[in-house]
Amino acid sequence: MPDNQAINEAETEARIRGICFKTGPPRRFGVELEWLVHDVHHPAHPVETARLEAAVTALRELPLRSNLTFEPGGQLELSSLPADSLTALVESAAADLALVRPLLARLGLGIAGHGHDPWRPPRRFLTTPRYATMESYFDRRGPAGRSMMCNTASVQVCLDAGHDGPGPLGIGRRWQLAHLLGAVLTAAFANSPLRQGAPTGYRSTRQALWTAMDPGRTLAPPAGPDPRAAWAGYVLDAPVMAIRDGEGAWAVPYGLTFRDWIRTGAPRPPTRDDLDYHISTLFPPVRPRGHLELRMIDAQRGDEGWIVPLAVTVALFDDPEATETVYRVVKPLAETAGPEPAPANPLWRSAARHALADPELRAVAIVCFTTALEALPRLGASPAITSAVAAFTDRYVARGRCPADDLLTPVTGKEYRP
Repeated sequence: MPDNQAINEAETEARIRGICFKTGPPRRFGVELEWLVHDVHHPAHPVETARLEAAVTALRELPLRSNLTFEPGGQLELSSLPADSLTALVESAAADLALVRPLLARLGLGIAGHGHDPWRPPRRFLTTPRYATMESYFDRRGPAGRSMMCNTASVQVCLDAGHDGPGPLGIGRRWQLAHLLGAVLTAAFANSPLRQGAPTGYRSTRQALWTAMDPGRTLAPPAGPDPRAAWAGYVLDAPVMAIRDGEGAWAVPYGLTFRDWIRTGAPRPPTRDDLDYHISTLFPPVRPRGHLELRMIDAQRGDEGWIVPLAVTVALFDDPEATETVYRVVKPLAETAGPEPAPANPLWRSAARHALADPELRAVAIVCFTTALEALPRLGASPAITSAVAAFTDRYVARGRCPADDLLTPVTGKEYRP
């Protein structure tokens, strides 16, 4: 039910702290898989709205275990239920994909795993007030926001926030590790080097777009010992994207933070629903939503490409021995990046542009993937999951390569070699 009760600054901070970090011993995780929808015979052609609408209607009839949604450009997203077994999560998501792919094929459509659409310019499919307003808001800053909305896709790994207290599975350490490790995950799984068939100069164009969009809602919160305080301050000081009006067009304010809106009460006092909506328009690389949502990984190609970033991330966060190992390795590397927040600092920029061609990122990635391979059996991962991680490590990480390099070779005529 809508909650239209006005909210003051103290209530806002308390609500943010309460709803965005649900603490306890880490035991569950999930995955959100985004895919580009394309014509199987002409992937560079836009898919007509009528065909996308027919596909949406048909897909909603499937007995999926994941939640099915669509992004503004028609990207398909499957959001799993939380699981306490990596193997069970992989099997559940794979079963849903096994239903989705043949149904779309019968409609002449397919799904492709790319961090950024390599073929088509951005075109918005969803016409709801949320996305019309979002497009207007981002257009003020340039084209990056529209491309993000309509042309990007990711593998988002969701992890329990952790327990209150110290140690590798505590909320403070997990929050810090997510930001420290983010550049390594960006680099290892970079898979978006093309725009309309041409190289962009980045191996993760998707990550470059996030950096360019809107610092007030896409950069990480300031570092600090208390994640709740950092996030509450971030939410209050982030610019308001829209003041909603169910009767007509939504207002798109200039330079109004949520804190300003509370203090002025104009053009009307904000409500709890307004706060929840405002939080949903913030897109930092790590977003707390009760759990931690890691948003920096490009979508991956192939039926099973998504399994590797999911498995590696879960292993590095939920196995205490692995967590301690990678924390000691990534912390010194991240400290060399300077005080700028992710993803605007030099380390994250290098991850987006060079990926594992950056020798420091490559060295740390090798340790991270080796550590994950050691941890996966301790977490009960199936041999197939471990084998997929091992194959990715051999093909890419050990060679200083990433999936983007496979896409660049036929375009540039050059194969990257470290």
